[in-house]
Parts: sequence; C-alpha cells; structure tokens
Amino acid sequence: MNNRVETTGGKGRSKVILAIIVAAILALSALIAIGIGSVRFMPTETFMTIIGQGSERATTILWDIRIPRVLLALIIGANLAASGALLQAVMQNPLADPGLTGVSSGAAVAVLFIMLVMPGYSSFIPLAAIVGGGLAAAMVFAMAWKKVGGFTPIRIILSGVAINAVFGGIIGLLSILYSDQLPSALQWLNGSLNGKGMDAVYTILPYSIVGWIAAILCIRKANILRLGEQNAHNLGQNLNQVRFLLSLVAVYMAAISVSTVGLVGFVGLVVPHIARMLIGSNYKYSLPLGLLLGALILLVADTAGRTLFSPLQIPSGIVMAMIGGPYFLYLMRKGGA
Repeated sequence: MNNRVETTGGKGRSKVILAIIVAAILALSALIAIGIGSVRFMPTETFMTIIGQGSERATTILWDIRIPRVLLALIIGANLAASGALLQAVMQNPLADPGLTGVSSGAAVAVLFIMLVMPGYSSFIPLAAIVGGGLAAAMVFAMAWKKVGGFTPIRIILSGVAINAVFGGIIGLLSILYSDQLPSALQWLNGSLNGKGMDAVYTILPYSIVGWIAAILCIRKANILRLGEQNAHNLGQNLNQVRFLLSLVAVYMAAISVSTVGLVGFVGLVVPHIARMLIGSNYKYSLPLGLLLGALILLVADTAGRTLFSPLQIPSGIVMAMIGGPYFLYLMRKGGA
C-alpha cells in the first residue's frame, strides 16, 4: 500500500513538473515573440521595457503593438483549448472542436451581423457572440435529442456539422450582401490578431477569467463523463445535465474568443489531444495543462504568421487551419483515438 501511495505521489509530482516546464517555455516564448518583428529587440531589452526601464522607442513599439497582440494570443489560445477540452468531454470524441461543431460559426454570424448591418451597436458584440454561440449549441442539442436515450455523442457531432454548414452559408450570404463593407471585417473573419490594442485585452480578460474559473470547476463533471453512462448513472449523475453545463461553459469561452479576434479554428481540437498524450486523460491534469498549451500554440502560430512572410501578415486563423487540417485528418486515420 505504501508503495502504491509513493507511486501515485511520484506521478503527481512528475505531472506538476511537466506543467512547470510548459509554463517556463510559454514565458520564454512570449518574451521572444515580443522582441521579434520588423524591428528586433534582444530579450534583455524586451524584459527591461516590460518592467518600465526601456527606451522611448522600444516602449512605444512593444506596449502599443506587440505586447497586446501577444497577450491576446495567450488569452484566446487558453480559451479555445478549454472550450475544445470540455466539448470533447461532452461528446466523448477527440474530434470535437468549437469550430467543427458550429459554436464558433454561430458566434461569428451574430458578430458579423452587428459589424456589417448595425455597426453603431459594436459595444454589444461580446453579448451577441455569446447569444449566437448559445443558439448554435441549442440547435445542435435540439437536433441531437431523442426521447429514448437522450443525447449521444455521435448525434451531437453530426448535428454540429450540419449547423456549422448552415451558419457558414449565412456568413457567405452576409459577405455578398455587404461586400462594400467587407474589407473591414475580412481580417476578423480570418482570425487575425493584427491591430489589436490593450483595450481589446482589457475587454476580454475579465470574461476569460470567469471562463477559466468555470472550466476548472467543471473538472469533476468532465471526469464523470469519462466513466461511461452506466457508471455515471450508478453515481447518481444526470448525464444530460452534466453535458448541458459543460457545453454552456465551452460555448461561453469560444464565443468571447470569436467576438474579439474572429474565427480561429483547430486550437480546441489539437491542444486537448496533445495534453492527453503528455499527461493522461484525467481532466484534473489535462485541462490546466491544456490552458498552457493552447496559449503556447496560438502564440507560436501568430508569431509565425506575422514574421515568416514579413512584411505580409498571415492571420493566425489561417496558420492554425494549415496546422489543424492535416492533424484532423491524422486523427481520423487513427479512428478518432
């Protein structure tokens, strides 16, 4: 028994050490990303500027342009990773993702409608995104529900694909009807972090903190779904209520991300899978690690998009699609394992 306790404690420590290593890599990557661009800064100069002891030129470039962009990449990446992890828990399928199940598209339709049709109401964009994402999720669950058996993961996924196609068509229709106003929304549609300032960070950060706390509080519920329907029922759990709760948090986190930077896909697909490979399927460990990995992956994608083809800037949504598309096919070839 003592040996078992020691083994369990050793595994727990190794997982904590892994999380610390990832956090250190994330911090170093953020420092490097802030210094990379058309004007380059050494890590020491970047660090001195961050703590308020840099030159006026460095302070202007870093605090007005690069630091807000890096912070947004970290926040959005963590949000989408958490959203994807919770959706995969609900659907018991590693192919689930906010973009693939219609949630992101529903939020995007609501935001795009305000941007193109009612630009004077732009202050309502975060709320509209949540409503749009929630509507998409409600439609998915309504289509997937059966009186006998309630929800099943496969019906939820198929319904999500259908809803995603419908909302994708609406996005295309709005783009055609308001093509004269489309250039202002084009970068947003492609998931670009370019041109975002600290005001965007201040806007999304409070929403994100609420979402992170809610996601952490959902860990126990997510682990219950891992036990299977029969075991969960034996524990007195209402699986439909658990799925609804987790879906609500997932929709919220995806929607606030879409409202800020637009459609960035595949983060919620790729990151939870990598986290499970590194640390196991227990959400007590994989979800916190996923937050760090999501922030890291989107940061790398955005940094690559704005530096590899300079002076052109490739939106992070396009970079993630180029990464996530092949990865999605890889998962399908493995049978969704």
